[in-house]
Amino acid sequence: MSNIHPILRETLFKSLIKHRELIWALVKRDFIGRYKGSFFGVLWSLFNPILMLIIYTLVFAVVFKARWGIGNEDESKVAFGIVLFSGLIVHGLLAECLNGAPTLIISHVNFVKKVVFPLHVLPWVSLISASLQFLIGLGILIIFCIISGVTIHIGTLLIPIVLLPLMLFILGTTWFLASLGVYLRDLAQGMGIITTALLFISPVFYRTDTLPAAFQTLLAFNPLTLPITQLRDVMLWGTGINWEAWTLNMAISIAVGYAGFWWFQKSRHGFADVL
Repeated sequence: MSNIHPILRETLFKSLIKHRELIWALVKRDFIGRYKGSFFGVLWSLFNPILMLIIYTLVFAVVFKARWGIGNEDESKVAFGIVLFSGLIVHGLLAECLNGAPTLIISHVNFVKKVVFPLHVLPWVSLISASLQFLIGLGILIIFCIISGVTIHIGTLLIPIVLLPLMLFILGTTWFLASLGVYLRDLAQGMGIITTALLFISPVFYRTDTLPAAFQTLLAFNPLTLPITQLRDVMLWGTGINWEAWTLNMAISIAVGYAGFWWFQKSRHGFADVL
């Protein structure tokens, strides 16, 4: 174990700083490149979440007449859409990374051939790029709150802390899936189904306390459940962070991060042979 821990510590806590210029260059290339050639360019990063907010609000609040039931019988459709959208952007953060993880190495074959290139930074690039999209969505959410008169609590400043366990979980899972995707190409085809399933078994469209106790227990194992509920707690409800639950989630996420990187380092030696 002594020969493994120094590698893990460097990756989780030092590699981001050590390779920060390379990572940022790759993030800019990835973020701008996805809109390259389109007429509106990076403005699509604004249009997409706005359209998502409008469409989901119309479908659930107007067509299905869904409500959160937060004590106000006259709960507005806009307020419902804001609560709904707060869950969607958290799910989007995870889904964007996981959907692209199985092809992360395959789509960068030229990097695999370069002995000196630090392949383990690619999940960092994926996470930071997805985080930028999350920040855009969060900015739109805040603007809609201000326009519609929905109260934003000072706890909004705690959102980075709320999401830290999820980001470590995403990082570890991306390392694992990126490696596994090199050997199992079918993994990329099924990942979209998995992330879509996670959307509907997460408290995005409903409150956890409205479910039977057995389902609430099941939902507790979903990595999205706590980040979504706690983001709403600190930003919209003003109830603060459940530190006991956060600490447990953080410990699990650190373990996932360590395990994901360990698996990546153990399996990366065969990438060149397969690709």
